[in-house]
Amino acid sequence: MLVSDSPEGSRWGTLRTDFEVLAVVRTLTSATRLLDVLPLLRPEHGIQVSFTINPGSAFADGLPEYLGSLGVRVLSWAEATSRRFDLAVAAAVHADMRHVDAPLVVMPHGAGYNRLVPASTGDGESPAGLSRRELTHDGRVFPAAIGLSHEEQWDLLARTCPEALPVSVVIGDPCFSRIVLSLSRRRRYRQPFGALHGRRLVVVSSTWSEHSLLGRHPDLPLRLIGELPADEFVVAVVLHPNVWNYHGPFNVRDRLLADALDAGLLIVPPERGWQAALIAADWVVGDHGSVSFYGAGLDRVTLLAATGEGEVDPASPTAAFAREAPRLDPDGDLYAQLLRTAEEHKPGALLPITARSLGAVDESPRLLRDLLYAQLGLPASAEEPVVRPVADPRPEFGPGPTRWDVTGSVVMDEATASARAAVATVTVRRFPVLPGHEEARGFYAVTADEVDLRHRAGAEVVVRTDPFAEPAAPAWAAETAGELPGLSVAVAALDEGRHLVRLRGGILLEASAVRTWGTNRPELDPVVLGCALHLWAMAGGRPATLGDGIRIRTGEREVAVAFTTDSRGPGPGPRRG
Repeated sequence: MLVSDSPEGSRWGTLRTDFEVLAVVRTLTSATRLLDVLPLLRPEHGIQVSFTINPGSAFADGLPEYLGSLGVRVLSWAEATSRRFDLAVAAAVHADMRHVDAPLVVMPHGAGYNRLVPASTGDGESPAGLSRRELTHDGRVFPAAIGLSHEEQWDLLARTCPEALPVSVVIGDPCFSRIVLSLSRRRRYRQPFGALHGRRLVVVSSTWSEHSLLGRHPDLPLRLIGELPADEFVVAVVLHPNVWNYHGPFNVRDRLLADALDAGLLIVPPERGWQAALIAADWVVGDHGSVSFYGAGLDRVTLLAATGEGEVDPASPTAAFAREAPRLDPDGDLYAQLLRTAEEHKPGALLPITARSLGAVDESPRLLRDLLYAQLGLPASAEEPVVRPVADPRPEFGPGPTRWDVTGSVVMDEATASARAAVATVTVRRFPVLPGHEEARGFYAVTADEVDLRHRAGAEVVVRTDPFAEPAAPAWAAETAGELPGLSVAVAALDEGRHLVRLRGGILLEASAVRTWGTNRPELDPVVLGCALHLWAMAGGRPATLGDGIRIRTGEREVAVAFTTDSRGPGPGPRRG
């Protein structure tokens, strides 16, 4: 034992350290998978954990910085292989790990063992993680235990490396078990994505390689952003860490996804949040990667834009999943395909397939803990293992669109009309204007941040979204109307639920979202407000009727809006504040 055998270590240490465990990582994926399970090793049992990076992976860039950000103790590979540990744990096996002086427990770093990587395995039939090249040295199996996620993998191991069968143990999939444990937090996880008030979340998931969703259809995230109504859908992308590591954030985020990020795409960082994104999702659009497989295991509406044919073991559950899951035609009507797949979704249809890899869901944390404790020589505990919910997501936002293509409709509800006028219900649907946009669906709305003068000049609605910008809202609205004499509506945000409006003709109003009893004051998007008022005006709405307010509908959400004029002077029709 590393510390307890050292008088100096015993002298300077503060925490009880009876056992030293080494976490061996090769990639960010394997590191995050180990972080899922290491809390099973309890510090009150005298267990201390150190990390080391097994060098040689093509996907190791940024790993030292990531581990450093966690505050973990990181040993160099030279130091880690020169000392004795009580246990080593890895979520990606490599033959060099035989140099670690400790019983080694290895487990999958994805949803089972499915991917064919001949460069690692030495053949085109053994899935990565279960090949003879990875598990043996000089004819001897060097891991002390090989964790399998399902009993079915015994048959697979019997084919690829039968000498490893005596040390193979079914432990289930602790990552998936942790996701399932966290399902009750779905509403909490949806909030950071803005998937509230009926707005639905589409998670786009891509594994790595040329066969992946991103490899086959790199423009799909941008197309989804452009074709789905922005107030009804939010799109978030989850990319395999190997994509980020191999190509670098500059090529991925700042070049490939830059336009989509500007138009409203959310990016889930590779080190945190993908589990919560799956829990929060309404749709998963993916490929043969583990994230899509987990999404189907949660019974999310799942469509595949790539299947990984040629790099997935054809006998594996992942291959069966790729054959049976609904397909997405990236060149077709994406909006219609999402809605149709949701309507045709049969709950539980894919679960018999995903269950072939995601075994022992309720027992996995206990099975793995008992295995690790047995390797340490500790008895199995009768206590339930400590399993923490997955971390809250922290999606990355772009600056947001500055140009919108807007359609909608207006209905005058006579049934609830006052004696003076009918109340209008205005439905607004807006789409970000993407590069190369040629033909408008309806009319254009821009924010004050739009830099292209042609787009400003062609807009019917201009909105200042910063409530603290100068000059004051009335002065800005007057300046904007003077600059753009054909403008229909100018809106200046005052706070989340209150905005200044200038209508054509110079009429100034304050618009406020109406709060009902027992609720928070609803947010009122200033761009949606400006678009609704332009639609209302095109339908023949007159300022004198705004005293009864309007209702604005975006998807399933409806907000009542009241209007007031400046109480210091006469106003048109709306009541004075």
